[in-house]
Amino acid sequence: MNERLAHLMTCLYPHSWRDRYGDEFEVLLMAESGSFSTIMNVVRSALKEQIVRVSAPDRVQLLASFALIAKAPSAIAPIGMSFVAFGTVLTQIAVAGAARQSDEGAAAHIWQLLVAGQMPVLLFFALKWLPRAPRQALRVIAVQAAALMTSIVPVFLLRW
Repeated sequence: MNERLAHLMTCLYPHSWRDRYGDEFEVLLMAESGSFSTIMNVVRSALKEQIVRVSAPDRVQLLASFALIAKAPSAIAPIGMSFVAFGTVLTQIAVAGAARQSDEGAAAHIWQLLVAGQMPVLLFFALKWLPRAPRQALRVIAVQAAALMTSIVPVFLLRW
């Protein structure tokens, strides 16, 4: 590719990008053949950089929003598992009563698996979101903890 075309292709990128990578990118483009696919790839990448540059503050704000973090699968799964565990306790009480059983039974094992199974998901959520958006992640963790306590408290109160 000739020098003039390489310079024009580099000018498609945002100013901040050109300041950082422009000289090296022009040298790289001059070493290329200047085929149609190369030109289209550069144009596509330049447009992508322009879009990302314009919307970057919005993306950071969206990333840090509570609603977006709360919709993450790693945020929803522990809450759902807690409510299923609570439902298991309520079902066991409705079927067998609140008296302690001599054998733990299937309901107790399901409850144990659901409560223990949440821990890796909670840990994953904390490791992923606390560094990115600590304030919002702590709110989600508080909701997860409340849901977990909802399923644990009846078991301890009934001394199962």
